[in-house]
Amino acid sequence: VPAGVGEKGKLRVTDAQLDQVMVQGVGWAVSNGYGVPGDWQATEDHGCLIGADPTGLSDRARKRARPQLGTLGSGNHFIEIQVVDTIYDPAAAGRLGITEPGQVTVMIHTGSRGFGHQVCDDALDVMQRAVRKYDIELPDKQLACAPVTSPEGQRYFGHMACAANYAWVNRQMITHWVREAFERVFKQGTEKLGLELVGDVAHNIAKFEEHPVNGQTKRLCVHRKGATRAFGPGHPLVQEQYRDLGQPVLIPG
Repeated sequence: VPAGVGEKGKLRVTDAQLDQVMVQGVGWAVSNGYGVPGDWQATEDHGCLIGADPTGLSDRARKRARPQLGTLGSGNHFIEIQVVDTIYDPAAAGRLGITEPGQVTVMIHTGSRGFGHQVCDDALDVMQRAVRKYDIELPDKQLACAPVTSPEGQRYFGHMACAANYAWVNRQMITHWVREAFERVFKQGTEKLGLELVGDVAHNIAKFEEHPVNGQTKRLCVHRKGATRAFGPGHPLVQEQYRDLGQPVLIPG
């Protein structure tokens, strides 16, 4: 798996394929042989944020996106081979496929790479103008924004969703190549090795969700920055296989 600042991946995609990645998310990866149906089912929102619209993405954003699909990046991004030390809730852990101390797992942390960074950069000037246009008072100019229902807000959400879906595909492709590496080393197939995906969750993302507010259910745009979902048992947005358990929150340690 390619890693490092500006590192390019093993896969080259056309502009048409890139649009499919940005709109379809993990479904594109699985249908093109970079995963199995169980991956799609274990991923938050099935690895596809609805509302992605690549219309109007800058040439610079596309140029950064094409070569970096399937790469780790740098900073705090990592691929880590881990060993289970202690199990505190055997029943819940068993639902996640964690069954005994000494079990080997792999954790992957990466996102939308330079593409997502460029989407943000491209939006900053637009948002700064929107602050003046809509007479928004800010405690800090770095909090530049636009009303989510405005043309500027809607356009940015469409581009951010493209980056979110790209990130899900990026992690899915890395997952596929990690499996291939284990298969080569241990001379066994993925199923025999037990390399099923426990889950994939986003932690820098905005989503439209329904939540109770003052006794009424309202549709809100929820922005999670450095935070994952933590819905309890029975919540309809939790992956089907974990719905009675509640949202698994994966924390590097």
